[in-house]
Amino acid sequence: MMEQVICIDGPSGSGKGTIAKFVAEKLGWSILDSGVLYRVLAIATMNHRVDLDNESAITVLAAHLDVQFTFEQEKGSRVILEGEDVTEQLRTEETGNAASKVAYLPDVRQALLQRQQAFLQPPGLVADGRDMGTIVFPNAGLKIFLTASAEERAKRRYKQLKEQRNSVSIATLSKAIKERDERDRSRTIAPLVAAEDAVEIDTTATGIREVVEKVMILVQERFPEALRA
Repeated sequence: MMEQVICIDGPSGSGKGTIAKFVAEKLGWSILDSGVLYRVLAIATMNHRVDLDNESAITVLAAHLDVQFTFEQEKGSRVILEGEDVTEQLRTEETGNAASKVAYLPDVRQALLQRQQAFLQPPGLVADGRDMGTIVFPNAGLKIFLTASAEERAKRRYKQLKEQRNSVSIATLSKAIKERDERDRSRTIAPLVAAEDAVEIDTTATGIREVVEKVMILVQERFPEALRA
């Protein structure tokens, strides 16, 4: 049975988070940023000084992850881990690299699977990640796979970090992105691949507005009632 889910998968920096947010707002659907869960878990792992290859210990952390997603009028959306606001720490390169290593562990992914699936609530869900269309929501009504060159994704990340006043070189970012891509694609459980029925969109030279328009055309085809609601 087709689920009221739009999956937007792709590598880091392909634009999936931004696109998912705009599409969810247009539809009035819930949104799942699956990467946040892995980043939160990575922070918990570092906070508890657990080695990033200690699968059994990290799986226990995943099963009992004490995380809350809140909204504050002045600060906006916040992520609270074990009573501490970790929102700003989520987007650091250290957290991103640790999350990629944590996500490589099969038992950890299984521990977080049901937690992700529970985000599906009426009228529908827009889910972004790396295995939303292949593993988490295989019966999703629409699956999108975004791509972009590693160089372009490094430039986007560089711009974000500069705005946050973090110092890093594009060359360093490009190298880290390529290493993360290889790690994500080569893992045995839920590798970074497009679902067989996914629509692939290259965002390297395409603006956000144009990508959103392409996705919304597909939404009109798959979920015509969603735009009439």
